[in-house]
Amino acid sequence: MKTLRTNLIFLAVLLLAAAVAFLVWGRRGGAGHTALLQYGDDGQEMEISLDQDRRYDIDTGYYTIHLEVQDGGIAFVDSPCPDHTCESFGVLRRQGDWAACLPARASLTITG
Repeated sequence: MKTLRTNLIFLAVLLLAAAVAFLVWGRRGGAGHTALLQYGDDGQEMEISLDQDRRYDIDTGYYTIHLEVQDGGIAFVDSPCPDHTCESFGVLRRQGDWAACLPARASLTITG
């Protein structure tokens, strides 16, 4: 009886650890994901891999936006526009996450 109880406790702890690891890994996102940047009046597009940490400086025709890929996520950083609203979106990691810099006419979406 004691062995069965010990085995059940061990199994429950193992399942809990696996669930926590899955949640943490799933939140991190990024690995293998890409972001789609759309910018300018003519709808230019750029696909950005989230696999490698890197900084991008892109002239949209209105402002030069600064994007930073780090740890599988991407964010607007050091915005030159007056309100810096795009920076408040934070780091995008999961498919469907979206942010925009309206003065620069740029939007960023995690596509998959």
